[in-house]
Amino acid sequence: MMSEEPAVKPSRMSGVAVLPWTVALVLFLLFIGVMAALWQGLTADPNVETETKPPEMTAAPPPANTPPPMDAVAPEPTAEAAQAAQEADAASMPEPVPPPVMEPQAEPEVAAAPPPPPVAAPVVSPEPSESVADTEAPGGPETAKSGTQPGNEVAAAPPVPVAEPVLPPPSPLMIPRSQRGSLRPAPDPGLVEPSAQGPLPRIGLDGREPWKVYARPYDDRDARPRVAIILSGLGLSSAATEAAIQDLPSEVTLAYQPFADNIQQWIQLSRAAGHEVLLNLPMEPVDFPANDPGPRALFVTLSPDENQDRMRWALSRVSGYVGVVNHMGSRFTTSRDAMQPILAELKARGLLFVDARSAARSVATVLASEMQVPRAINDRFLDNREVSRATVDARLAEVERIAKDAGVSIAIGQAFPVTLERIRAWAATLEGKGIALVPISAVVDKQSDR
Repeated sequence: MMSEEPAVKPSRMSGVAVLPWTVALVLFLLFIGVMAALWQGLTADPNVETETKPPEMTAAPPPANTPPPMDAVAPEPTAEAAQAAQEADAASMPEPVPPPVMEPQAEPEVAAAPPPPPVAAPVVSPEPSESVADTEAPGGPETAKSGTQPGNEVAAAPPVPVAEPVLPPPSPLMIPRSQRGSLRPAPDPGLVEPSAQGPLPRIGLDGREPWKVYARPYDDRDARPRVAIILSGLGLSSAATEAAIQDLPSEVTLAYQPFADNIQQWIQLSRAAGHEVLLNLPMEPVDFPANDPGPRALFVTLSPDENQDRMRWALSRVSGYVGVVNHMGSRFTTSRDAMQPILAELKARGLLFVDARSAARSVATVLASEMQVPRAINDRFLDNREVSRATVDARLAEVERIAKDAGVSIAIGQAFPVTLERIRAWAATLEGKGIALVPISAVVDKQSDR
């Protein structure tokens, strides 16, 4: 028994000696773990923490160079927590998040304002000369090609206007009668000849004739019977002249006295309203001097040169007319010798002649045809001997009948109020009757000689 005692004591002493070193080693390891955890918390990527925040808290991530806040340091963990955190960090270390790409900044003066929302471009119907495919996108041609949305631009430049193709104007003959307005400006510089009396009409160097250039456009393919109405003797009464210009259809031809005041102004107003214009040419009647045609009238007893000089004075008073119509002239138009130089002058100047037929024995129409002067023939006077509603209506009915039988008819009236009123009412019925109201130039050389 005494021999076993010494062997047991040395083993207890060795265990007692080893225990302090074991505890010290464990504490040292815990200390190392704590320090590693603290170092991990100090050096962790701030982006790791922002990933765990709710989506609404991550609208604007902090800049990459911003240091972590001072209160972001985690509290000192225990040994078990530190070891678990170290193992978890080693197992699922997140990949580094690249810094956000900075978009180009807008101009300083508009940087604070949010970009305007995209606005839809208004739908514009293309012109007849354009196609829908040629219409540009709201942001211009570059936006349409690249696909860039107009709303992403801070201050989009307005689209560059594209010049529309210049199309030639339509032919006057193809324009509907209801859409024709004023006639072309007069005088045409190429159709004017200076003279001692004043500017005279002439045929242009290119062959253009005034009676065609100053005519009211009309579609010659219209096969309906044609009626031309001439209102004669205008310019002497301002009220009657203005009523004729404004109240009558623009197809009615207006004839002016050459000795009237403000005649050029009246003719300009007439053409602006679409009326074709004639010039009255005063001629000697059979009952002169009881019936006076007016100053500077043509007389059989005057020489051809004197009559031509008087006619040139009348022609120089105004511009923009298509020709002349004789005023009175029941004696003058029956003389071939008196009419021949007058018609020759009209032909040389490119003007037409309307024979008012003040005398049944007039030779003016036959002579004009022989000389190839553009001419037309009056069929009826609307108010020559009696001015009344019944008389004017009866003459207009006769004009209708002649137009249906011969294809063309012409009537001459004066600016009496009842005449204007009956012409206006009668003209409104022609469309339903299949008759066309036309300017005098539309019936030139379409009647038989008489």
